[in-house]
Amino acid sequence: MYTPALQNLRIVMVETSHPGNIGSAARAMKTMGIKDLRLVSPRKPYSQETWALASGANDIVEQAQIVRTLPEALADCQYVIGASARSERTLQWPQLDSHECGVCIAERLPAQNVALVFGRERTGLTNEELEHCNALTHIPMAFGYLSLNIAMAVQVLAYECAMAVRRPLPEPDEPEEALASADAMEGFYTHLEQSLVEARFLDPANPRLLMRRLRRLFGRSAVTVSEMNILRGMLAAFGGSKFRGRP
Repeated sequence: MYTPALQNLRIVMVETSHPGNIGSAARAMKTMGIKDLRLVSPRKPYSQETWALASGANDIVEQAQIVRTLPEALADCQYVIGASARSERTLQWPQLDSHECGVCIAERLPAQNVALVFGRERTGLTNEELEHCNALTHIPMAFGYLSLNIAMAVQVLAYECAMAVRRPLPEPDEPEEALASADAMEGFYTHLEQSLVEARFLDPANPRLLMRRLRRLFGRSAVTVSEMNILRGMLAAFGGSKFRGRP
């Protein structure tokens, strides 16, 4: 019933306001063989409409993880893609259309845990939430009418992922080292920010976009576990040894 190649794909929905959208998204996931649903502070996760629109995908709703914050939902993921219809001009994220998104995810599964993040029905994801993403994806639509229900967006991107994993991919020359998890990256960013403040390179009263730019830099770098250990060791040696955050 579920697609083994997609078992490490997580669908994350942030502050969903309409419980019916959760049920519809679960149904969309099940038709494509995806089962891992994570809900970040949903206003009302369960209602009669949730179960009605799930239409046989009740198991996905019942097993969904409900967490308070986006970092909690992404803690075990190595790569995160945010769904956004907005053009981010302040700071550019790598942009993927829905087909490219499916291919990108297929290339990382099953060796990595990958998350697809969907924002609120009306306002989408905030810039702060986008900072947790390695890339953004959008669904090409008719010009002048950029309105797509969140469950429909889940269906389209889930379909692209399901199709992409069915296509043969070239075998890597050698096994790749595991990437640092989102939880490890968050610990590093906290350690880095404190070290920069202590070194007076970063003014916490006037941070501008420095930390956001550094997140983009390291997010593009695909930091591995051993590289993360090097980075954390360097920060400790440079004077951030007082920090006692996550390793």
